[in-house]
Amino acid sequence: MRSIDPEILEIAIGLSPGVCGSALFLGFLLWVFGWRAHRFWIVLSVTVGAGLVGLYSGQAHGVQPIVCGLLLALAAGFMALALVRIFAFTAGGLAAWLAIARLVPQFQEPLFCFLSGGLIGLLLFRLWTMVLTSSAATLLMVYSGLCLAAKFANLDAIGLVNRQGTLLSFVSGGIMLIGVAVQYLLERAGGKAKRGKPTKRKPSSPKESEPESAWRWLGERVLRQAG
Repeated sequence: MRSIDPEILEIAIGLSPGVCGSALFLGFLLWVFGWRAHRFWIVLSVTVGAGLVGLYSGQAHGVQPIVCGLLLALAAGFMALALVRIFAFTAGGLAAWLAIARLVPQFQEPLFCFLSGGLIGLLLFRLWTMVLTSSAATLLMVYSGLCLAAKFANLDAIGLVNRQGTLLSFVSGGIMLIGVAVQYLLERAGGKAKRGKPTKRKPSSPKESEPESAWRWLGERVLRQAG
């Protein structure tokens, strides 16, 4: 099972070095801060994806592509955080379906695989988000690294993928697991830092202390008269 597609790599090699370098840097940020900034990554990916869909489908519906892309990107960006659980359910279901189809092709129950994977994605939302962001970041870094190596080091990247595709898949899997561990350690360190901060008690405002002092003065006066 190969994670690097030679056809996609052949298209990606045609991109400029600036785009490949930016993609490599973006993939590294996603690999490290996938969970810590998962809301940002979700909004960014959904907004960009919806904008591209609007650009390509606007003309078919009789709308200016730039207008359709902008409106669709804004609408998807505003709804992204509200639909984050749905995205997690859908991604988990699709991942489980594709994994079972590859590993156990004789098991023909796509609905069961999709629902089971979606429920697991919701129950293990944090871990699943780390795995998903680390996997996407690993693919982005591997493709970008191969493209840069093909441009600057004259590496036959497509031939390397055809010859050593399985080895590259194992290397990509190891990088993905390391990314999950890095995200988990960063999240754990951030949680300890938050728990270690002393909580500052806000001083009571004069308006809040006035009724209490008035009642205390009245009670003391009543007690003195009674005594």
